[in-house]
Amino acid sequence: MGREDRATWKSNYFMKLVQLLDEYPKCFIVGVDNVGSRQMQQIRHSLRQSAVVLMGKNTMIRKAIRGHLENNSALEKILPHIKGNVGFVFTKEDLIEVRDRILDNKVKAPAKAGSLAPCDVKIPPQNTGLGPEKTSFFQALQIPTKISKGTIEILNEIHLIKKDDKVGASEATLLNMLNISPFTFGLVINQVYDSGTVFSPAILDITPEDLRAKFLEGVRNVAAVSLQIGYPTIASVPHSIVRGLKNLIAIAVETDITFKEAEMAKEYIKDPSKFASTTAAETVATTTAEAAPKAAEKEESEESEDDDMGFGLFD
Repeated sequence: MGREDRATWKSNYFMKLVQLLDEYPKCFIVGVDNVGSRQMQQIRHSLRQSAVVLMGKNTMIRKAIRGHLENNSALEKILPHIKGNVGFVFTKEDLIEVRDRILDNKVKAPAKAGSLAPCDVKIPPQNTGLGPEKTSFFQALQIPTKISKGTIEILNEIHLIKKDDKVGASEATLLNMLNISPFTFGLVINQVYDSGTVFSPAILDITPEDLRAKFLEGVRNVAAVSLQIGYPTIASVPHSIVRGLKNLIAIAVETDITFKEAEMAKEYIKDPSKFASTTAAETVATTTAEAAPKAAEKEESEESEDDDMGFGLFD
């Protein structure tokens, strides 16, 4: 069977991309730098049951999306993120689960001169197994070493390469000599598209507890502002009521006016000793309750000692 011509191939690609955009409400926009064809096959295989991976040229992707905006105008939000070496991972499954599968598919790779380091590279103290003739190489990189049993030993941990720095030829050579592959490469999630909304993948890490904490923080801020400017809101009204009740109790204490909530305050002012005895009784009860288990443990320990008396069965 002959290979289809370029025009037919482009037409089929446009149809496939549009079909996937209509069929799947969610997708990841992923970077594919430093991902080889074999690794891409492994990624496709691992995602086969839950997602569809589609790559393509940026010009073709933009053209296909622009031609489909009449049917789905929300796709225009994707266009600004179609830059660099990117592709799509379409899914109907839970975004967090699919994201974890994408990120799990990484392979180790050696450092190459001229590439940007995706992470910090540190060399731990170790015996390199290299002969003394390589000492000048380590000296050029200002790495403290010593000769131990005829081989070069690195004395201290070395921060060789910093994240996002360009890997130099000497650093790459050293890592290859030590058989260290410091980098891992795989699909990098740049953006997430979900039902017309594009957002950062960091949003997927937000838990319900985080949302609840942020909401409560906002409620506290609204209440504080409302109380400060004297403008009642749902958030501030409970605090205003409590403040008003405190003021009424303070007035009742200084006058003959009384009501249920002020009676205890007036009783305390008349005879604080009543409350002191109550507090002391509560304290004693709490202390007794805490001491009871300890006393029981001590008694059991003493009984076990009495049973033994320091003699064995046949003494």
